Amino acid sequence: MGFNTLATIYYYKKNAINKKINIYSPELDADLVKSLKAFTYPDEFKSIKYIVDELSQNGNYIDKDLKIELFIGDARLYVKNLDVKFDIVYQDAFSPSVNPLLWTKEYFRDIKKIINKKGILTTYSTALKTRLALWENGFKVYINKGNNFRNSTLASISELKGYEEVDMLHKINCNPDVKSLRD
Repeated sequence: MGFNTLATIYYYKKNAINKKINIYSPELDADLVKSLKAFTYPDEFKSIKYIVDELSQNGNYIDKDLKIELFIGDARLYVKNLDVKFDIVYQDAFSPSVNPLLWTKEYFRDIKKIINKKGILTTYSTALKTRLALWENGFKVYINKGNNFRNSTLASISELKGYEEVDMLHKINCNPDVKSLRD
């Protein structure tokens, strides 16, 4: 339930997008989810604070256009058991150094199984080990850069227009000892 999810909901509501969206969010820490109600949010999110409040109390939110499901527990098990295809995956776990299990080659293999062919995975991580784990699973890896935000990573099974693809073979040749994180 990071800011990526809140930004998606905010954008969706603000632009009155006429399509139902489903958000699935595995969260390991139940106490953290319960404390969402007390967080200080940017002003832009005040209009959707009622959604956060309901999620922190009930673990889900449903209205005619939006369905959000929080899963409290191991994201790796959750992803393995999903029978849904996603258009967007926000890889917003704690950093690879803090939470390496959500950045492994095997985890991204499981993500690949649940992402649509034209879907994208987006993450703040630009670590070569992260990009390598994605690439080893057949993802094309891109740099997402722009004004007012730091570079990040986009990955997709399909080609993405308008983004600079990371030359992974060059990166590997320049860093011959690099290895993706593994289980």
